[in-house]
Amino acid sequence: MTRLLRDPRVLATIVGVVALFGAAMLVPLPSPRQIQDWATSVGPIFPLLFFVVHALVTVAPIPRTVFTVSAGLLFGPALGIALAVGATTVSAALAILLVRALDREQVASRLTHPAVRAVDDRLRRRGWLAVGSLRLIAAVPFSIINYCCGLSSIRFWPYMFATLVGVLPGTVGTVILGDALTGTTHPALIVFSAVLIAVGVIGLVVDARWTSDPAPEPEREPAALAE
Repeated sequence: MTRLLRDPRVLATIVGVVALFGAAMLVPLPSPRQIQDWATSVGPIFPLLFFVVHALVTVAPIPRTVFTVSAGLLFGPALGIALAVGATTVSAALAILLVRALDREQVASRLTHPAVRAVDDRLRRRGWLAVGSLRLIAAVPFSIINYCCGLSSIRFWPYMFATLVGVLPGTVGTVILGDALTGTTHPALIVFSAVLIAVGVIGLVVDARWTSDPAPEPEREPAALAE
């Protein structure tokens, strides 16, 4: 680990990520009311602008809840869900591609601990289950999952499919049931979120208990030919 930290590129990446998190904590997020005012001033092109901003901004460790709730208030359930789910999926794709473009192989080649290798191998073989389960658990930051997957060997398309399936239920529930104008949360949304968390935890347990692929059976010696 010490040798890994001595690499200037790895160290620069870590510092950059920490700085990004710090900036995300300090940057004030717009309220849904402010976003509504912007929508009125921009005009018909606002849905496209909303999609682009949502997708780009949430690549950084910035909570996407304000965008999800605003999508329902601004565009209604159908268009709001389409924009929120689409932008979230694009954001996840951009994040994993960005991490892998920043010399991911250089970092991964130095993570030689057997436990790390075992987790990485599991993500490569069936990472979709872990990713989909984590997406259902609201408390797990969206961006953290993206960055960790970028450093892992998970394949791109299973990652994208699991992301789409995993974020869909929570996004639909937030768009439909979220109450941003009063600052309160609909009781049904709390119950719905609890169910999603339970399903996500069950998925993680199943993934953890899923045995590795069985080793191939040794070939049997051919029976001796009868004389």
